[in-house]
Amino acid sequence: MKKSLRPSGLEPVLFHSFNTVFMICLVLVTLYPFINTIAVSFNAGNDTIRGGIYLWPRVWTTQNYKAIFASGTIYDAFWISVARTVISTILNIFLTTMLAYTLSRKDYVFRKPITIIFVLTMYFSAGLIPNYFLIKDLNLLGSFWVYIFPTMISAFNMIVIRTYIGTIPESLLESARIDGAGDFKIFMRVVLPLCKPVLATIALFVAVGAWNSWFDAFIYTSSKQSLSTLQYELMKLLSSTMNSNSNPNVAAGVGMDRDSAKAMVTPLSIRAAITIVASVPILVVYPFMQKYFVVGLNVGSVKE
Repeated sequence: MKKSLRPSGLEPVLFHSFNTVFMICLVLVTLYPFINTIAVSFNAGNDTIRGGIYLWPRVWTTQNYKAIFASGTIYDAFWISVARTVISTILNIFLTTMLAYTLSRKDYVFRKPITIIFVLTMYFSAGLIPNYFLIKDLNLLGSFWVYIFPTMISAFNMIVIRTYIGTIPESLLESARIDGAGDFKIFMRVVLPLCKPVLATIALFVAVGAWNSWFDAFIYTSSKQSLSTLQYELMKLLSSTMNSNSNPNVAAGVGMDRDSAKAMVTPLSIRAAITIVASVPILVVYPFMQKYFVVGLNVGSVKE
C-alpha cells in the first residue's frame, strides 16, 4: 500500500502554533525599543539614571514633556517643520516624477547624458563650504525657502521612479496619445495615478528626511528664531540639558526631596521624550501610506 502524502491532522496545528509563537516574539522584539523609550520618557530623570526601566515607568512623571513644551518657541518651530515637510514632499514628488517620466522616454534625445549628470551627483559632492556659498549667492540665507529649493529634486528618487514608470505598459501611453492627449496630460492622467505605490514610498522617505533634518537650520537660519525647526529646537534643548546636568551630584539627585527629584530632567530622560515627540507625527502618517507600498495599481490593467 502506498503511504498518503497528506499531512496528518497534528502537523498543521504544530506549524501554526510555532508560526504564531515566532511572530509574537518577533513583534515583541520589534516593539520593545519603542515601548522602552516611552517608559523612560515618563520616568523621573534621576531614577532613570539608576537603570532597570523596561516596559513601565518606575517613578511616573510628565516633567520631561513639560520641559520640552515649556518654551513658547517650540510651537512655532513645530509649524515651521510641518510647513517645510509638506511643501518639500509635494514639490519633490511632483518635480522628481516629472523628471523621471521625461528621462524614461526612449525618444528623448538627451536622455542618457542628463541621466549620467544626475547619477554623478550621487557620488560626488562639493562639500559643506561650497554649498554654503552657493546658498549665500542665491540669497537664501535666513529664508524659509532654503529648506525647500535644495530638496526639490532627488537623483536617487528619480532613478527609483523612472524604473517604476518603465513597468507601465507602453500600450496605455499609446492609447492616450491616440485619443489626442499630450505628454503633460498623459503624465497627469495616466502616469501619476499608476505611480501611487512608488510615490507613497518615496513621499514617506522625503517626509521623514525633511522632518528629522536640523543641520540645515543650524547652518542657514540659526540667526532667525522665527525660522527655527522643531528638530533644531529639540537639539538645543538636549544640549542645554546635558550642560546643566554635567555636575554628577546634581545628576544623581543627591540631597533632593522626592518632588524636586521628580521635577529634575536628565539627558537620558529628555532624550527619550524628544524621541517620542519627534516620531509621533511620522507614526500618524505612516499607516495611511503603508497600503501603497506593495500593491501596484497597474497590475492586471493591460495584458500584453
